[in-house]
Order: sequence, then structure tokens, then C-alpha cells
Amino acid sequence: QVQLVESGGGSVQAGGSLRLSCAASRYIGSGYCMGWFRQAPGKERERIALRDNFGVKTYADSVKGRFTISLDSSSNTLYLQMDSLNPEDTAMYYCAAKSSSGSCYTSWARFQYWGQGTKVTVSS
Repeated sequence: QVQLVESGGGSVQAGGSLRLSCAASRYIGSGYCMGWFRQAPGKERERIALRDNFGVKTYADSVKGRFTISLDSSSNTLYLQMDSLNPEDTAMYYCAAKSSSGSCYTSWARFQYWGQGTKVTVSS
């Protein structure tokens, strides 16, 4: 079992930055796929950033070049640095983890462990 706790959400103006944190209750390095997801009201949950079990990072087109996922293995904390935010980034943000048995590049529904979410609001 892995418990995940997000923090760092809030309200920011367009063009601003936020850094989300996801503290894990145990080691989450190799052996786990780690991702950031978001869900806006009335929309499907989408994966926006993924760090696979080899450390390869991929991003959704909508955030590529603006968001950066990183892992601090010493503290078991996953981060999402979000720059150049725009109102379309307004959503609830979640971190999630799954065992790396099976592909990391899979539906959000296959991620076994989820944080409680942190809200991000970007105003124009």
C-alpha cells in the first residue's frame, strides 16, 4: 500500500506558476509508475505528466513545455512544476501511482494509489 498526499494547489493569475507536491508514505522509485492527472468540471480525467519506472518522463500536449514532473527519491516526494499557467489549467489535480508490472502507459483507471487531490484555479 502507498498513501499519497498532495499539496501546493491554490489560485494564481494567468502566466503565473505553482508547484504541486505529492508525498508518498514509502519508497516510490523504480517499481512504480508515477503520474499527475487532472480533472476539470464536466470533463474526463486526463493524464498530464508521467514518470515511468525507468525514469522516462512524458507529458500531455496541453502542458508540454510548461509543466515538469520530478521525483525526489530521498524524500519520496513527486513534484509538478507548473509554469505559464492559463485558465484552461483550472482543475483538480491528483497524483497517482501504480506498480510497474504492466505498462505505465495505460488508463488512469489502472493506477492503484491516489492522493486526495489539490485544486488549482487560474484566473485571466
